[in-house]
Amino acid sequence: MSQSLSRALTILVSLGEDSQSLDQLANQLGVHKSTVLRLLQTMEAQRFVTHDSQHRYMLGSRLFELANRTLEQRDVRTLARPHLTALNAATKQTIHLATYESGEAIYIDKFDATESVRMYSRIGRPAPLHCTAVGKVLVSARPRAEWPSIAEQIDYRPFTEHTIRTPESYLRELEKVAAQGFAEDHEEHESFVNCIGVPVHDGTGAVVAAVSMSVPDMLLEHDQVLAELPRVRATAEAISAELGWTPSQVTITTKGRP
Repeated sequence: MSQSLSRALTILVSLGEDSQSLDQLANQLGVHKSTVLRLLQTMEAQRFVTHDSQHRYMLGSRLFELANRTLEQRDVRTLARPHLTALNAATKQTIHLATYESGEAIYIDKFDATESVRMYSRIGRPAPLHCTAVGKVLVSARPRAEWPSIAEQIDYRPFTEHTIRTPESYLRELEKVAAQGFAEDHEEHESFVNCIGVPVHDGTGAVVAAVSMSVPDMLLEHDQVLAELPRVRATAEAISAELGWTPSQVTITTKGRP
């Protein structure tokens, strides 16, 4: 690595901790101020650093752009696979990963149950927004101003006697999901199947996917499925951490095209 590049990287790391004066940076690098100033001027021209009226230097906007692009380029399906595999092995139940694309919840990965019947779902197939846990999670994370129009556009097909059938009921369900941080499909999509779903966040706090676990009630009763929520949530949080999210961040809306 060239000496100039090494010094520039050291400056960026230092400014990532706090703003610094020219003197402080020169002391850290052990070089003359003129040497540091030339590096800073070059980096400022490319928006990697900037300075205020007191001539204290700080990170520039170009780094924020690069950081966001890095987060966006991380493939949630690839990063999620090891965690979903572990959840599937631990629970032996059907595990789904879904994202919100062009107004639909799309299954992008699935792990079939190892000791029970297979679910109807399939990778690449849309999940009904009104009666699946992943659909409810993903829509509830959309901006609230979008909820009414999404609710009005849904075809409320009654898959079972428990399926939500009106926009008004669906909007109430979204409020509940947003408040509690997870969603249920209580025999709404498939008879005798209960499902819980939780959000996956990226480094900006946006909800980019949903993880769910589905279980026939012949294996676990509804309350027993709910008891697995901490395990499913821990899996989603582990995936979120891979995407750069930390639990202290404020959650914002889903990414994806409305």
